[in-house]
Amino acid sequence: VQLQASGGGLVQAGNSLRLSCAASGRTFTNHVMGWFRQAPGKERELIADITWNLGTTHYADSMKGRFTISRDKAKNTVDLQMSSLKPEDSAVYYCAARRSAARDYNFWGQGTLVTVSS
Repeated sequence: VQLQASGGGLVQAGNSLRLSCAASGRTFTNHVMGWFRQAPGKERELIADITWNLGTTHYADSMKGRFTISRDKAKNTVDLQMSSLKPEDSAVYYCAARRSAARDYNFWGQGTLVTVSS
C-alpha cells in the first residue's frame, strides 16, 4: 500500500491550500481515509476522515469550518482543502488509511510540509 501526499508548501496566512493523497496498492473498499497533522513539539492530531465507500465525513471539533476532506474514487485520491490558513496550521500533514472496523490507522503516507507565514 502506498499513500503519497502532495501539495504542501509555503503559504501566507489567510490563503488556501489543497493537499492531495494518491492511494495505491490495494482496493480501499471498507476503509476509512484520514488526514492528520503534526506540528513541531506536538502530538499528531486527526483533522478529518472519510469513508471510502460512501464518502461519509468526520471532522475533529477544532478543525470544523476551515478544512474539507473529499475523496475521488475514480482517481483513488483523498484531498484536504484548507482555507483561511493561520501560522498555527504549520505542520507536517499526513494521509492515512485503516479498515472501517479497525480503530487504528495502519497505512501512512510520508507527509507533506505546510508552512503558513504571518
